[in-house]
Amino acid sequence: MRADGQAVRVRGRGDALAFLVAGTGGDASGTGAVRYRDGSRGSFPLTAPDWRSGPLATKSVALPHINTPGGQLAEKARLYVVTVPLARGREVASVTLPRDPGAGADLHVFALSVRGEAKGWTGSWSASTSGYTAVGPWEDRTVRLVVHTSAGGPRVRIRFDNTFAGTPVRIGSATVAVRAAGAGARGEPVALRFGGAAGTEIPAGAQAFSDPLRFAVPPDANLLVSFHLPGKVVSAPVHSAALQTSYVSGPGDHAADGSGAAYTSTLKTWPLLTGVDVGGGPGSVVLLGDSITDGVGSTPDTDRRWPDVLARRLLAQDGVPRYGVLNQGISANRVVADRYPGDGVSTDTGGVSALHRLDRDVFAQTSARTVVVFEGVNDVRWGASAAEVVAGLREIAARARERGVRVVAATVVPCEGEARCTGAVDAERVKVNSYLRGSGDFDAVLDFDAVLRDPDRPSRLLPAYDSGDHLHPGDAGLAALAGAVGLGELAP
Repeated sequence: MRADGQAVRVRGRGDALAFLVAGTGGDASGTGAVRYRDGSRGSFPLTAPDWRSGPLATKSVALPHINTPGGQLAEKARLYVVTVPLARGREVASVTLPRDPGAGADLHVFALSVRGEAKGWTGSWSASTSGYTAVGPWEDRTVRLVVHTSAGGPRVRIRFDNTFAGTPVRIGSATVAVRAAGAGARGEPVALRFGGAAGTEIPAGAQAFSDPLRFAVPPDANLLVSFHLPGKVVSAPVHSAALQTSYVSGPGDHAADGSGAAYTSTLKTWPLLTGVDVGGGPGSVVLLGDSITDGVGSTPDTDRRWPDVLARRLLAQDGVPRYGVLNQGISANRVVADRYPGDGVSTDTGGVSALHRLDRDVFAQTSARTVVVFEGVNDVRWGASAAEVVAGLREIAARARERGVRVVAATVVPCEGEARCTGAVDAERVKVNSYLRGSGDFDAVLDFDAVLRDPDRPSRLLPAYDSGDHLHPGDAGLAALAGAVGLGELAP
């Protein structure tokens, strides 16, 4: 409907209202109201980007054409999911949409729901969708992905995301197992269900959770998540820098195979799979970052990313809750500029900007309690000013606090010796770090710069921590980052 002050009955408790919206005649904005069951009220701003000219990077789905009185146009119509925070713990009774301002842009609302909190679940593993790329092609093949848990639990559910896609994808069947070695499982893989069915079709831009499954997920262990793709898949949303060998079978549905014999080829990305949750637990810490958080520079297939080391530290102590650790790093990612354009098949898998993926990759993550933001070096390396990066980081902090998520920042580490890390770039990096250390915009600051820099030459990494490319820390440097985190800083 066109928003014009209508009262919409919607019930539930959650962290946000989620609107599927679009503007016509330009970006459309207004102020709506929410009424809670206890009689209290609140207001919220709502902005819907234009359906024809709004940013592709933040769209939920792009429809293939536009109908006009003059005929069909071969351009994409963009629909957006926009979320606004709710008062936690209160039950929503109804929502009043913004009024039509009259002349100017119109705001259209296609759907509205309360985004429920994932009570009873902790995120154990995650990966951000970094782009939409050519794969396979796969037809009647089974993909077996290796993922490493942080928290463990007695139940499991997994999440597939068809982010950035223009077409649906069919999952014929899926299983989960503890890995033995290679593509082989320890025991028989256990079937996952989707709304009671063996498989599911995931629409373009949508996601699918498996039904809760009683399955003991060990902490700090490798799982095999296997899924059969019965139809032809030539492109898919992926996380590109997995730093983990996974597997693809020959023809047939081999999701239930305990043996790895059918898995005849390997894969270095994580397509479609974006999350593994476990039952119970205290919630999750989300690490929003670039290639350093993604683990580039660490030894592949050894789980030595700094988020992995941090997860092991949390498991080995009792001073703070043993949070799940969700790695939302994307290699080449930036705070304020998109690398992947947000639509279509692309060879660039640097992701949309941290600002554009904040809602999907942080606030919508399972039981997110705290976010650690560790980005900025790619922005300044590619010409962004410190002022632009600071503005982006400040917006991230403000949006996190709106959602009741604790927000922690990490200073940007040096990179002298890498081709783009000139003296001018380092000067901008130093300005960003000066802001982080002194602004007070964040609940805490982790001084990763001080951990990794060479004290005799602060513009470069300490050689013992350098992977060799002068930009990414190696295994020792990543372990030092994880070791420098005050675990108490992660607790809300």
